Amino acid sequence: MIITDLIIIICLMLSAFFSGMEIAFVSSNKIYLEIEKQQSGISAKLLSFITKNPSRFIATMLVGNNISLVIYGIFMGDRILQMMFPESLQGLSISIKIILIQTLISTIIILITAEFLPKVIFQQFSNTFMKVFAFPTAIFYFIFSPVTSMIMSISDLILKKFFSVKGDQVQFTFSKIELGNYIEEQLESTKDLDNVDSEIQIFQNALDFSEVKAREAMVPRTEIVAAENSESMTEMKKLFTSSGLSKIPVYTETIDNIQGYVHAFEMFKKPNNLQKILLPVAYIPETMKISEVLKLLTKQRKSIAVVLDEYGGTSGIITVEDIIEELFGEIEDEHDNVAHYERQLESNLFEFSARLEVDYINQNYGISLPENEFYETLGGLIVHLKEEIPPKGTKIKLENFELEIKEVSSTKIERVFLKINHENKFLHL
Repeated sequence: MIITDLIIIICLMLSAFFSGMEIAFVSSNKIYLEIEKQQSGISAKLLSFITKNPSRFIATMLVGNNISLVIYGIFMGDRILQMMFPESLQGLSISIKIILIQTLISTIIILITAEFLPKVIFQQFSNTFMKVFAFPTAIFYFIFSPVTSMIMSISDLILKKFFSVKGDQVQFTFSKIELGNYIEEQLESTKDLDNVDSEIQIFQNALDFSEVKAREAMVPRTEIVAAENSESMTEMKKLFTSSGLSKIPVYTETIDNIQGYVHAFEMFKKPNNLQKILLPVAYIPETMKISEVLKLLTKQRKSIAVVLDEYGGTSGIITVEDIIEELFGEIEDEHDNVAHYERQLESNLFEFSARLEVDYINQNYGISLPENEFYETLGGLIVHLKEEIPPKGTKIKLENFELEIKEVSSTKIERVFLKINHENKFLHL
């Protein structure tokens, strides 16, 4: 009796293992597996071995699971008879009622202990279990190899004969979703975001790259350093020197009429006026995605695009450098003025530049400010709520946040204090 119970328990555990590993392999992040396979050590080699052929992996798990279930069914049926119907052991026949009870009890036990629960658990921790159980899986690979090979040969023959396909043709590719999930896992597991691998950050930026619009990456109208086409060469040289820029847009009458731009290198040619050294710019709408902007600039061999609003006015400018920064992060040189400051004053109090993007603040400080397609920056959020540029000292309570305007100009918000107050749950304007 003890031996019977032991066999039943072992069969349940093996069935749970095979069912769990099957769903773990299907649910696992393929990028994670490939990275783990490139590591040194026996675990990486075993993982590489068992995942080399996905069809064989699934077949092995199915063979192991079915063998476990068959053995379990034989011994479990006898055990139920011993416990519930001992008198039937004396007879030669068993009633339909007893068979139905045996089937019901056995099925319920197997579904709970060896199917449902293992699959839920293994699915939640699929990457970990694939790595941890690589060794026992490899052992079963060898044990069931003859049976698995025979089954796969028969399956391949049937598939080739009747469906004209090969059963082992599996496209082992990575999807955008898998890459995104892997990056999220890495970012969540890293408490110090400053120590995140640059490759991980680039992948993160690359995933978002296709969805970023020109208005999100542009230099806004209020920050454009530009010159009128009637500007003298002397004044132009001073503007290049004071700004530290290598490219300066040139406009006629207003900045809404940008004609082109001047490169600092052209000043060495000692031109008489700006028209002789004026280089062309591209014109794009705010809603254009920066991936398309990059293609356009590359095709037209231009380095600056003027971003137009819905009325045809200048909303901002975007350069190739701005687009590259969306992929590789901010590229600062000795002439860049770092105005987008940020600092944590207290555990629940922060000081931010209004030009900082809301999603950047949320990601780097673990804050959950509301995000919306109508704004990108912290200043844009405030203007969206108030429908105006509020004066200095204005306080805005939003959900569990309190925003205070600390510095403002006539055209934009400069500096904001953000306080987290968990007692505040409602919006006050």
